[in-house]
Amino acid sequence: MMGSSMSVRYPHFARVAFLVIAVAASLGVLDAGGGTLAGGQALPGKAAAGQLLPGTSCPAFPADNVWNTPITGLPVDSRSAAWLASMDSSSTSLHPDYGPGGGSSPYGIPWQLTSRDPKFVHVHFAYADQSDRGPYPFTASTPIEGGSQASGDRHALMVDPTTCVLYELYDAVYRPNGRSTAGSGAIWKLNSNHLRPAGWTSADAAGLPILPGLVNYDEIKAGRIDHAIRFTAQTTSTSYLWPARHQAGSTSNPNVPPMGARFRLKAGFRLPSSQCARACQVVIRAMKTYGLILADNGSNWYFQGTADRRWTYTMVGQLKQIPASAFQAVDESCLIVSRSSGAALQPGTPAYRKACGKR
Repeated sequence: MMGSSMSVRYPHFARVAFLVIAVAASLGVLDAGGGTLAGGQALPGKAAAGQLLPGTSCPAFPADNVWNTPITGLPVDSRSAAWLASMDSSSTSLHPDYGPGGGSSPYGIPWQLTSRDPKFVHVHFAYADQSDRGPYPFTASTPIEGGSQASGDRHALMVDPTTCVLYELYDAVYRPNGRSTAGSGAIWKLNSNHLRPAGWTSADAAGLPILPGLVNYDEIKAGRIDHAIRFTAQTTSTSYLWPARHQAGSTSNPNVPPMGARFRLKAGFRLPSSQCARACQVVIRAMKTYGLILADNGSNWYFQGTADRRWTYTMVGQLKQIPASAFQAVDESCLIVSRSSGAALQPGTPAYRKACGKR
């Protein structure tokens, strides 16, 4: 993916949003973790065909992107049972990999809206041959996953709301005077379905974007998540499935899931409202409609969300009641328009009915 900016026309409400963002950033009241104003006030912006990234007029990829495509009608993959068994589904429940936390940084993956005219720097990559050269709007104030002194993945996610470009870094370390480093980096045009070159990583093991697959507090507040959710598995295979572009597996065993595998919560699964309040039900609906996409190695059935101080222990705790055994892997190969594109055939269209059947 090229790192150049793209020209975007904005309606009146978007120009207002940019002014609010600029003022908020200058006053230090922009919540870098959640993309909202401090205190939980959402900024303007809602797309007719789906949600926008909070505080922007930017989509999290086009409406026909595979992340945003319902999978309720897709067939169960022939290896579903084997893949679930390899991830200990019979004895494991889902785990939200985000929440209020107990330290100085909220638990989850932070992201940041840049200023209207961000400062860009060059980053030196460990995996330079599979990274977008940039430059990146990476500064000393860019939030790092786990905090500035953290070990681990140290993801840094930045969105330029003027150009609708997403910048993602793995193992990011800011240093002044052009000496910043990262393991790898990827630049995504949020209005495009373009995928990374085959075999390339991103800031994620599967070569996928991170931010569009996170559970975001503002989505929960709005009552709707209209995209798939990123999750991890302890062991993955040395292969990958569209839309993934990269593998980080340890076995060629086909009974172990590959990067890009997609899983759907069974339609009949229920939790009563007394045990699963509105926020919990929003996530369950998304898992039934859009499912989970295997994007990285980690603990089995951990799914990721944004770092946001507004999460509560109840919001994340209730989701731990969902058994992994209530999921099934689906075969989404019939959705492919082109293997180099994230565009997917959409349910209800003639092309979908021809490729995927009348489901």
